[in-house]
Amino acid sequence: MTAAAPQPQTAAATRASGSSFYFAMRILPAAQRDAMFEIYSFCRAVDDIADGDAPRAERSAALAQWRRDIDALYAGSPPSALSSLAGAVKQFGMRKDDFMAVIDGMEMDAVDDIRAPDFATLDLYCDRVASAVGRLSVRVFGMSEDDGIALARHLGRALQLTNVLRDIDEDAGLGRLYLPCEALAAAGIASTDPATVAAHPGLDAACNMVVERARGHFVEADKIMARSPRRVVRAPRIMGKAYRKILDTMAVRGFAPPRERVRISKPHLIGIALRYAFI
Repeated sequence: MTAAAPQPQTAAATRASGSSFYFAMRILPAAQRDAMFEIYSFCRAVDDIADGDAPRAERSAALAQWRRDIDALYAGSPPSALSSLAGAVKQFGMRKDDFMAVIDGMEMDAVDDIRAPDFATLDLYCDRVASAVGRLSVRVFGMSEDDGIALARHLGRALQLTNVLRDIDEDAGLGRLYLPCEALAAAGIASTDPATVAAHPGLDAACNMVVERARGHFVEADKIMARSPRRVVRAPRIMGKAYRKILDTMAVRGFAPPRERVRISKPHLIGIALRYAFI
């Protein structure tokens, strides 16, 4: 007997299971959980394109196809592979512009290697690849419009800036450098070559500027979640606590090479999830 193909929700959940966000998604009610898995699956698909080794023209073409697919979804004729995502979009009122913003962010990586952007460009990148995902997510969580958009702005940026700091070596291996040029200049680093910057003795000073920006966004996100109904911010609280732990660990460790990539252990993630799952 031929095994049945996995249902879209199952495939999306399987892909998400390796994510640090998995435990935050797992504590949600079924419909919300499945919708978050679909958002995650979409994000992973377009990110894989941007980070792939195909020629840049092919990556841009693949992202353009995703734009056409999202257009078709919102026109009422989604590709069969996106039928579950289409159901989640309809159920939770996710906005087309936010999906397109995520694709725009991935294209920033696909068309050229980002190297020492200014703070404004880095902020735009964070908005597209992280805060836009947050805007999709807060609709699933059921947050009010104003607080939901504000939380997406601040928590998305906090998470992405933490990623920038955590992935310096990994990004350098891809020829990318997301640390902003203003921070590098203030630290006396003239180079924008990713490998050179990653090995520079003044890297701590540049990274600490980004640490402070990330902490500011975490503080604002915490204020929003503190005034929101607990049931609608359980998942973002878990995400925020996990990433704040990564940020604080890196800040204590410092950024001087050599450095190991900071990770949160599975038991610690489970502990965070259990702490906020039932409040």
